[in-house]
Amino acid sequence: MHLRRLEVADFRSWERAELELEPGVTVLLGPNGAGKTNLVEAIGYLATLGSHRVATDAPLIRRGAPRAIVRGLVVNRGRELSVEVEITAGKANRARVNRAPVSRPRDALGVLRSVLFAPEDLVLVRGEPGERRRFLDDLLVARHPRFAAVRTDYERVLKQRSALLKTARAAGDLRTLDVWDGHLARHGAALLAGRLELVADLAPLAAEAFVEVAPTSDPVTLRYRSSLDSELCLDPRQLEALLGEALVRMRRQEVERGVCLVGPHRDDLDLRLGEGPAKGYASHGESWALALALRLASYRLLQRDDVEPVLILDDVFAELDTRRRRALAAVAARAEQVIITAAVAEDVPADLAGARFTMSGGAMARMDGEPADAEQSNAS
Repeated sequence: MHLRRLEVADFRSWERAELELEPGVTVLLGPNGAGKTNLVEAIGYLATLGSHRVATDAPLIRRGAPRAIVRGLVVNRGRELSVEVEITAGKANRARVNRAPVSRPRDALGVLRSVLFAPEDLVLVRGEPGERRRFLDDLLVARHPRFAAVRTDYERVLKQRSALLKTARAAGDLRTLDVWDGHLARHGAALLAGRLELVADLAPLAAEAFVEVAPTSDPVTLRYRSSLDSELCLDPRQLEALLGEALVRMRRQEVERGVCLVGPHRDDLDLRLGEGPAKGYASHGESWALALALRLASYRLLQRDDVEPVLILDDVFAELDTRRRRALAAVAARAEQVIITAAVAEDVPADLAGARFTMSGGAMARMDGEPADAEQSNAS
């Protein structure tokens, strides 16, 4: 799979930009603020319907514009598909596949698949559990797009049940809560089963990747830590029963506190370095290595599923030592398509040869002299 063309309109700092891409390596060079990360963010958005930098869509729309457009032409096994997402502030987004509207934006998931490694990924190791849950769910949807609906349904039910818990104690009527318990258990079990299978497949790949980038460090292990105090299986029906029992058991505490204490939203991906938690034991370099290992494992997992994702490396080579640069460059050199951003050409390993674009002062051009179609506003 590779992206042949990217077009954006009123996305971040770009009033408009069109980038013709090829298989192999493409490097976007420019100083901070030149807009290169905005373009790879747009590619990631086409693949995931989310940003690796912000949690909401509003900052993606250029200041003063009513909406942003991101459009891509994807080539997969010789077949071309176009995908477009329209991002509108305060309204539901809209999507098109091959110029035909789809009923929901999530129906466009899977046309383009990507794995993006960025400096923000350090939060996967050092951040809060929500960052790791998001990592798992994004990868789960990339691997099996049908889980986008599972994720949405669970979040909707959780929001409704949480609102009810806040008023249940005062109202004294808990009959409606029983209904929402059933919904939460059903949707939560489906999401939990997907996560458990994902971690089981991802864990050995992450351990292998960590050895590549940090061979002298203690080994890394990944474990799924659930809010359920039970032995877990992959059968959604059994997980639904366990969730239902836990909700009954925790009912009094939930009503007293007004929060939902059971479910996948309380879970975490437990990253361990040797015998200790990576969050507390890993050095800065080891934390970077583990974040990189998680992304490399994600890439290899999608490859194993017979999907060749676009690999995006956003300004990361400058953060890595020589060994980790070599390990990442070796993977990138074998990728069908890799898109790299860097402030200076010296940050990119010399053996990653390919097309190079320079960005400066709102203009973009190929280093071989061909102009690129782009116009960037002064807003950042």
